Parts: sequence; C-alpha cells; structure tokens
Amino acid sequence: MTDLISVDDAINRILNSISSKGEELSVLMDSYGRYLSRDVHALTDLPPFTNSSMDGFAVIASVIKAASPSLPVELIADFDIPAGSHPTQTIFPGHAARIMTGAPLPPGADAVIPVENTDSIRHEENKSFPFPVKVFSCVSTGENIRPKGMDIKNGEILIRKSTRLRPQEISALAALGITQVPVVQRPKVAILSTGDELITPEVTLEPGKIHESNSYSLIGLAKELGCEVRNLGIAPDDREEIKKRLDQCVSQKIDLIITSAGVSVGAYDYIKEVIEASGRIDFWRVNIRPGKPVAFGNYHSIPLVGLAGNPVSAFVGFLIFIRPVILKMFGVANLDPDLIPMRIDAAIESDGRQSYLRANAYFKDGEWIAHPASHQGSGNVLSMVNSNALLIIPPGVKSLPADSKVHTWLLA
Repeated sequence: MTDLISVDDAINRILNSISSKGEELSVLMDSYGRYLSRDVHALTDLPPFTNSSMDGFAVIASVIKAASPSLPVELIADFDIPAGSHPTQTIFPGHAARIMTGAPLPPGADAVIPVENTDSIRHEENKSFPFPVKVFSCVSTGENIRPKGMDIKNGEILIRKSTRLRPQEISALAALGITQVPVVQRPKVAILSTGDELITPEVTLEPGKIHESNSYSLIGLAKELGCEVRNLGIAPDDREEIKKRLDQCVSQKIDLIITSAGVSVGAYDYIKEVIEASGRIDFWRVNIRPGKPVAFGNYHSIPLVGLAGNPVSAFVGFLIFIRPVILKMFGVANLDPDLIPMRIDAAIESDGRQSYLRANAYFKDGEWIAHPASHQGSGNVLSMVNSNALLIIPPGVKSLPADSKVHTWLLA
C-alpha cells in the first residue's frame, strides 16, 4: 500500500485548495442554520430598562425590613404599573406601586415584594388607588428585579464569528432589535452518482440493477451542514454523459463537486478521464477503510472530490474528506470532529489501513462504551443505520482486544 497517501495528507491537500465564501446580509427570520461571517455586537442593553421579574409591589426594601406574617408592614399603593408602561411617579417611604412582570421599576423603588406575600393576592383591574396593602415578608435591595443590562450590555459581543445560528441565537438577536445579520454565503455543492447498474428508487428492479442511494445520503449530509445543493442525478458509465453532467457545474457556478463511484480501476470507471481532460487529478487512492479509491482534483477550476461507490464508503468519505471542506468554506476555524475515548466491548480486526468502523456507543456506569458492528462491509447499509459512532483505528493496527480504548466519533 505504498502508493496510498495518508488520510491526514489527503485532507490537508484538499483543504489547501479551498477558500472561505464571501459575506452577505440575511434577514433574521431566514437565518436559521447560517454561519456568522463576523462578530455581532449588542446595539442596546438587555433588558433595556430595570424591570420587575414577577407580579407584586414595587417598594423601598429598607421600609419593610421588619415585615413578617405576625407583624406585617402596611404600605399605601398609589398607582399601577402594567407591562409596556413608562412610570414617572416616584415611590416614597411608606408607599408602593402595584407592578406586573416585565414592567419598568418606578423611580425611588429598589425591590419588588411578590404579590403572594401581601394581602392583595387578587389582581383587580379596576381597583381604586390609593389603597392600603399589608406586606408579610421582607426583601433585600435589588430582589425580584432585573437591572438594565443585566443580561447583555450595549457594545458587548453577543455572538462570535463562525457561529452557526440556532433558534437560541436568533431569539437573542431579535430581543436586541437586530433584523439583519452578516452571514457566510452558502456553498453551492453538486452531487453526481455514476454507474450503469444504478436506477432511481421508484423504478422496479431488473436483473443486474440496484437502487441508487448515495445521492440521498450525500445530499442530506450537505444540507445538514447548510449547503445549497444541486442534484446532477445518475450518469451512466459513458464519457460524454459524465462530461455533460459535470459541465452543468460550470454554468451553475458550483463551488464543490462530489461524485460517487467511477474513480476506481474498473474498465468503465471514466470519472478520472473526464476530469483530467478539463482539469486535473491531484490524488485518487487513500489509505482508508472503507473507501480507498478517493479522488481529488478540479474540473474547470471547480474543486472535485470523488468518493467510492459503496454506500458506507460514500457516507464515511463525506464525513472524513468533505465535511471539513464545507466547514472551511463557511469560515469555521475548528474543522476536526470531537472525539471521545471509548472502551470497546468486543475485539476488532482491520487490514492495517486507517479505519472508520461502525459501532453503537452507549454510556454505562460512568463511562462511554462502544460495541463494534458485527458486519463492516462497505455495502452493509443496515449497520450504518444501526450505528451511532465511528471507531477510528490508526494505520498499521490490524487488531485490538476487547476493553481497548479507541478514539470514537459520536455521530448521534
């Protein structure tokens, strides 16, 4: 296997030819799953004013410091403060204001006594002011209020560059009145499957044919990462047909081409020939299991990664070689997956290539344990469905006994 390049070398050679995409502004409601192109700063304090964290009465804490159920302190409630109002009347010693959750704290008050700690438990909308209210407990200064800027201060970095926006971030941006955010443009990724034996799932199987499935996993993986995806369909093992599909990528200004099958040593594997006629092949064999025939090059200057045709090989190949490419296009700095050392509960064997073996990982008695799938064939789609992790076996290792610790990529 001296003609095989290492996985790390292959990844680095691909990444060295990839650049990040540019910036565009996105309407906030359309920004779920987008990656920030630069830091976003708060444009105001949050909350924008000091407010009550509950329904109750705005008070001066020192006035009711001796209040208790047996010795309540009586105050005079002078006015109402509903949420959305702007109180200007001042609270003086011996007085209070009825206040609702989220309403601004009035001048002079420094705490809120919960309504349930008073004799005015029921909210009476038309109650006449002023009225007496008995307070049955004390509060500390600042208790049950949310000071201005307690959550976020004006000018503070709210979300860092390269963050992928989740509903949490979108909500925080909306709370600050931000309606547009700078995001990285979505990479345009094209997916092409090749092979005379392939037919689409809705077509009835005939002798010698199989249903094409790689495009479904590859498109799904690319969309999961946030890409804009073009499906080039199935190309038969024909030079002109393959060229015709790849030429669409030029007119559509595709950023990355992903092919599956057609890059091995078969008599009808034409992908490499078509690429080399209008571009170049950088490498096409990697010391990896599954999916040794991985090709990388460019077609009319568009980066192209050719994956092996077996379903597991294509799936794993995407995770290893294409995932970091797409993340780099999005401007993400950390391209490595998070690996967890796990104890394997059964012995494993490999062939000395750097291997990514399917496994079912579970947490038991304070530790992560991985159970290797019994069938590791690259066409075994059921083991892919039933596995939630990949065991990463270094090159040169052909066997590991049970209870060995293995770096594991948790997929679920």
